[in-house]
Amino acid sequence: MEISVFEAINWPEALAPGRSPIHFTNELEVEASPETIWSLLVDPRTWLSFYPGVEHVQLLDGHDSLHLGTRFETNLAGQDVFASVQEFQPVTRIAWSGYPKASEASRAYHAWIITPTPRGSHLWTEETMQGPLWIELAKQDPEVFWRTHENLLAALAKIATERENRAG
Repeated sequence: MEISVFEAINWPEALAPGRSPIHFTNELEVEASPETIWSLLVDPRTWLSFYPGVEHVQLLDGHDSLHLGTRFETNLAGQDVFASVQEFQPVTRIAWSGYPKASEASRAYHAWIITPTPRGSHLWTEETMQGPLWIELAKQDPEVFWRTHENLLAALAKIATERENRAG
């Protein structure tokens, strides 16, 4: 029996899609290997090249890249955010959970699943969000988070493809 992508995410009960007022998915076929995509996702030093709105990323545990349990701080969309890696399956799945420092009651869970395809990879990202800060931003622009992730996937695909073509 094949497991759907949705079932593959280990949602924390409190942040499950059915309990979250904001829930969205984005996906894209990418002509780059899962290994190349993975290398970009787990290396926060590369995020500024493809992650819309990221101004800096600081790993807090002495790691050079993300691992299970790695805590990090970033500035995303003008918000200082604290997060930690909750799922980590090399080259196939990573997820982090976090909150903006200005509103610890506003939580998010962001998961990524990378699946090999004949031409490269299928990249799936899914996020749930809840709490006053996220809800207020969504009221101002209901498509803002989905659209940001569409741009994120397109930019990540471009960087991954360029990296693979250079290595090629």
